[in-house]
Amino acid sequence: MAKLLSGKEVSASLNSNVRERAEALRARGITPKLAIVRCGENPSDLAYERGAAKRAEACGVEIENVLYPEDVTKEELITGIEKLNGDDSIHGVLLFRPLPGELRKCESEIANHLLPEKDVDCMTDLSHVGVYTGKELGFPPCTPEACMKILDFYGIDPKGKNVVVIGRSLVVGKPVTMMLMGRHATVTVCHTRTVDVAGIASKADIIVTAAGVLKSLTKDFVRPGQIVIDVSINWDPAKKDGRGGMAGDAVFEEVEPIVDAITPVPGGVGTVTTSVLMEHVVKAAEKLI
Repeated sequence: MAKLLSGKEVSASLNSNVRERAEALRARGITPKLAIVRCGENPSDLAYERGAAKRAEACGVEIENVLYPEDVTKEELITGIEKLNGDDSIHGVLLFRPLPGELRKCESEIANHLLPEKDVDCMTDLSHVGVYTGKELGFPPCTPEACMKILDFYGIDPKGKNVVVIGRSLVVGKPVTMMLMGRHATVTVCHTRTVDVAGIASKADIIVTAAGVLKSLTKDFVRPGQIVIDVSINWDPAKKDGRGGMAGDAVFEEVEPIVDAITPVPGGVGTVTTSVLMEHVVKAAEKLI
């Protein structure tokens, strides 16, 4: 039976640290604040917003919700972002993406109007440069950093390890690859054009799967001694006796008995992500001291 790398314990430890730092800021007259910018009423955005609000309260971070209709124009949204740039009481900004409708075509242009020092979830090009160069330019994306927090919490040092990352998105795959390389891991990236992903993955010490494909990581991808970080959140209609539920990429009942350790879904990486977001907001506020 594999060790479950639960995100709950990681998040609790991180929340405690962030809360202490937030209290220290408040003692100096600074209230760390996150602006959440939402366009429309996308159910997943609303769910994340509720979760972020609860996590913010636990961490001592204030939330300001900035709401726009689904048909907001590019110009209105850019004006709003630039207003947040100039608001000294706002330390971090989170823009829900993907943007609705035609705005999706100019999403990068809109996001890049945000100041990197307030970009707490790596929306801007300069923040991505920071991830790839190892420099403190903006902040890394929260989900890849949550993966690193889990490894650290459970004493898993990637130095010298062979790591296979499945997925090459700018959201998870590419940035987590750079973060792992920054910690001296040897990283192989597999994607939709990779030949024999299972064969490559089975040779790894650590697998980070961010394919976003339900049941794509089977027993054929793993071997004893491995650690699996399952980043993806998929909907599995077969769970809970056909009522459906969240699941990762891994076929958990096949993979868990084989490997040494694995993150559950739900209750793994996603649990830590909002705690990382709050840490970024507090860190952004600390830089003003």
